[in-house]
Amino acid sequence: MQPDTRQLFRIGLGLFLSGAIAALLALTVCGGMGHQGPRTNSGWLALMVAMACLPLGTLTLALALAKLAGRRKR
Repeated sequence: MQPDTRQLFRIGLGLFLSGAIAALLALTVCGGMGHQGPRTNSGWLALMVAMACLPLGTLTLALALAKLAGRRKR
């Protein structure tokens, strides 16, 4: 595995895990969710972090997988 591919995996996994942790915190520790969203300010912040990190982490991991698959075909 190339060093840049390894770095993409590391960054993507870090982003995805931080988003997942933020989502779990928004649901449990930060007041939970109501019909109109989180109940506390910290819940809203955790939700925003989750909504930013989960898609970006998923796309970064997909890019790393595509790059790894492209390298193996060559």
